[in-house]
Amino acid sequence: MSLTDTYTLYNGVKIPQVGFGTWQSTGDEAYHSVLAALNAGYRHIDTAAGYGNEKQVGQAIKDSGIPREDLFVTTKLWNNDHGYEATKQAFGQSLENLGLDYVNLYLIHWPNPIKFRDNWQETNAETWRAMEEFYNNGTAKAIGVSNFRPKHLDALLETAKVKPMVNQMFINPSDMQPAIVEYNDNHDILTEAYSPLGTGGIFKIPELEPIARKYGKKPAQVVLRWSLQHGFLPLPKSTHEKYIKENADIFNFNLSNADMKTIDGFHGKFGLATDPDTATW
Repeated sequence: MSLTDTYTLYNGVKIPQVGFGTWQSTGDEAYHSVLAALNAGYRHIDTAAGYGNEKQVGQAIKDSGIPREDLFVTTKLWNNDHGYEATKQAFGQSLENLGLDYVNLYLIHWPNPIKFRDNWQETNAETWRAMEEFYNNGTAKAIGVSNFRPKHLDALLETAKVKPMVNQMFINPSDMQPAIVEYNDNHDILTEAYSPLGTGGIFKIPELEPIARKYGKKPAQVVLRWSLQHGFLPLPKSTHEKYIKENADIFNFNLSNADMKTIDGFHGKFGLATDPDTATW
């Protein structure tokens, strides 16, 4: 197993089973971290219009010299741009920022932005109609959602012609979101795990230390391995080359069932996912 091993989405698109996250990285920091990740062997890069770093991510991809067909690039639609026409305009801007002709995956970032809270179902349906066009014309090889809960997915599926292929969610030992994962599994939707290290929250769990020592690994490596063994697709993020490389070194060991169960028991240790229906953005 390696960074280039893949999951297969229900439409046949292959997606590397570990991605590199870029949330909270901007400017030169974003550029250098993505370049370091690509040099370390990552081939799956996750960004978003809302992160404000698409241009830097695109420049790093270009400067890496890696053939486009060897890369998997995801970006996301920000909350102010829901609706059919706005989505088309925002997607065009993202492609321009990235300097790409297509993305491998395009996601709706949040299901119920405060701007559209009174009519989120209708607005998501119109947004999705535009995204289906991107999918059908090949400018997005796959389409999906992020932070969607079952009620948001049920509403979307009422009018969707193409079912979402991915749901990217806040998943780590502090919040496994089992009901949503089960929904995803039942609908052939791949679960991606953003903040798989809890934005550093896992380092507040001292019980991880002895497990990591047992395998000769770091706590972050253990948690990323845990994520893979659950069938999630983790998106670790770091701006330090050392940790970028360490986070990729997770393919030469397996956690025991007992250790998996122990880590499953860390619910609520450093917070839970934000409720998209009450988020203030």
